Amino acid sequence: MSGSSFRVGLLAAAATVLLAAGCGSGTAASGGGSSPAKSVSGGVLGVATTSLGPVLVNGKGLTVYLLTADSPGHSTCSAQCLAYWPLVPGPAGTSSVKGVSAVLGAAKATSGASVLTAAGWPLYTFVKDQAPGDVTGEGVKTFGGTWYAVSPAGAPVMKASTSAPTTSGAAHGGNGY
Repeated sequence: MSGSSFRVGLLAAAATVLLAAGCGSGTAASGGGSSPAKSVSGGVLGVATTSLGPVLVNGKGLTVYLLTADSPGHSTCSAQCLAYWPLVPGPAGTSSVKGVSAVLGAAKATSGASVLTAAGWPLYTFVKDQAPGDVTGEGVKTFGGTWYAVSPAGAPVMKASTSAPTTSGAAHGGNGY
């Protein structure tokens, strides 16, 4: 019985530590602009202002994108795709993020990994974005769709093609849907 009581006490202590750690990382950063807000359980997501306006960013301040070939709750990005467009890891539980009006959640990618979603859309970063504020993935057409930065509402941010670099055929109208 004493061994059983010890294990219960140990489990209770571990749960308390985990709960306290989760509460510490679950607060939003104050301010706005280019500072990411840290308030998704188990991960980091925020809002920053870029040349496209306010967009979602990961914990490193890198722009977050969606792929129009995906559908809400479903990622179509294969292993080759993920080499260029890494998933924003989806935590087991999500909460609200300061400045983000989209409903946050998680879905399973084709790789089986959990991916963070905004308004149901799986979220990715782009390997060519090297610094906070970079939006080099905006309007890129590849892997069956078009990549767009994600607004705080979870919608694609579409910049006029006259000022954004595009890939072949991207400036011929249409919005990739």
